[in-house]
Amino acid sequence: MEQDITLEESDLNELLKIRRQKLTTLQQSDKDPFGIVKYDVDAKSADIANNFESYEGKKVSIAGRIMAKRLMGKASFCHILDSHGKIQAYIAKDKLGEEVYDEFKKFDIGDIVGITGEVFKTQKQEISVRADSITLLSKSLQILPEKFHGLKDQDLRYRQRYVDLIVNDEVRNTFIKRSKIIKGIRTFLDNRDYLEVETPMLQTIPGGASARPFETYHNTLKLDMFMRIALELYLKRLIVGGFDRVYEIGRVFRNEGMSTRHNPEFTMLELYEAYTDYHGMMELTESLIKTVTAEVNGTLDIKYGEHTIDLSKDFEKISMLDAVKQHTGVDFNQVADTDEAKKLAKEYHVTFETHHKKGDILNSFFEKFVEDKLIQPTFILDHPVEISPLTKRKPNDPNYTERFELFMLGKEVANAYSELNDPIDQRVRFEHQEELRAHGDEEANAIDEDFIMALSYGMPPTGGLGIGIDRLVMMITGEQSIRDVILFPTMKPL
Repeated sequence: MEQDITLEESDLNELLKIRRQKLTTLQQSDKDPFGIVKYDVDAKSADIANNFESYEGKKVSIAGRIMAKRLMGKASFCHILDSHGKIQAYIAKDKLGEEVYDEFKKFDIGDIVGITGEVFKTQKQEISVRADSITLLSKSLQILPEKFHGLKDQDLRYRQRYVDLIVNDEVRNTFIKRSKIIKGIRTFLDNRDYLEVETPMLQTIPGGASARPFETYHNTLKLDMFMRIALELYLKRLIVGGFDRVYEIGRVFRNEGMSTRHNPEFTMLELYEAYTDYHGMMELTESLIKTVTAEVNGTLDIKYGEHTIDLSKDFEKISMLDAVKQHTGVDFNQVADTDEAKKLAKEYHVTFETHHKKGDILNSFFEKFVEDKLIQPTFILDHPVEISPLTKRKPNDPNYTERFELFMLGKEVANAYSELNDPIDQRVRFEHQEELRAHGDEEANAIDEDFIMALSYGMPPTGGLGIGIDRLVMMITGEQSIRDVILFPTMKPL
């Protein structure tokens, strides 16, 4: 490679100065690379590599960034990186002429070039393009990190994702997979007759989840507004309006902590289907994840750190009550009331708030003792009504709801309900959330009168599902941090 990561700062500055001087020389010679507005490309590296027989001996026009150069007197080689991968170019003086060849030798690693020429294989059987012409399309004024030593700093990689994508093939492949995953989800739902829609990001009442919103202000309306924390309530309005199957893939915003699993701005899939329930959503969720994983990875086995997730088997199903009993021995069916639940919480060192009820404490037991142990895909069913303000109660036990969460690798991947469509019960649930807000719970829902009005017109029995796209991508690609699957994660300015 041209540069060495151990360069002293003074040497680095001198190299940067040389690049500027090269640009100035080009501009003074009326060869300003930034003046070129178009270059016709008719082939990509991967297409040539994967279909060599049909390309052999044919003229192609390629373009990309110089990632390596090997100068050898009258002939040289360089490797070009385009959006599909890398390909070698053979640059010969007798083919280009002495002047153009000498200009090529002054090109730098990182410069973007266009090359036309014939596809062939070298004596070492490497697929290459024998250049008939080479054009400098953009001058790189910075020095790329050397592949095996540079850009190891994680913080810098996230801040300068553009460099990360240039020098790290595996990073580029992760984001190609992310795009394929989202495309696969769309295809899966479109094939099931779902309609993709868009709903407001700016809302006067943030609802659909328990989360602290980002606040903003609309100058014209002189109105406080919020960035949405979920997609749910507007999508259910569309079910009321007569669209039986709708989905949205979009950004949501939660003013919460940051970690390997949380970014304040993230991507959600939410979908709603009339005339089904949470059992229908379980079938859809399992089928969607298996279908998309097989398409993207070519296998139903996911390697993730020390674990191998086997998606070929049926996903396990267990109620939250039974999961807590299995891992702690505590049977909340035998817990008489909130006071007894709080005594148990103290005994097991489970934290709770004074306003918490029995169902809240059951959920806290689950989060502390069960969640991180759910490695293989597991549906946790039938959540307490206290933590499920938008969910139908179970007909045979109104203290619990028809809700599930899907866990894999100790992380929640999906959340689904039989949607509450009773406007009277919905108002009672919202009023309970208002009580929580009065006790200082900034994540509790506010009363959304227009949503209650929509329900009062009649919403059919409906199943709903939410999947965190970023966490799903983490699992399918094997990445350990959410920042590794978001192109530009939220960062504190330097």
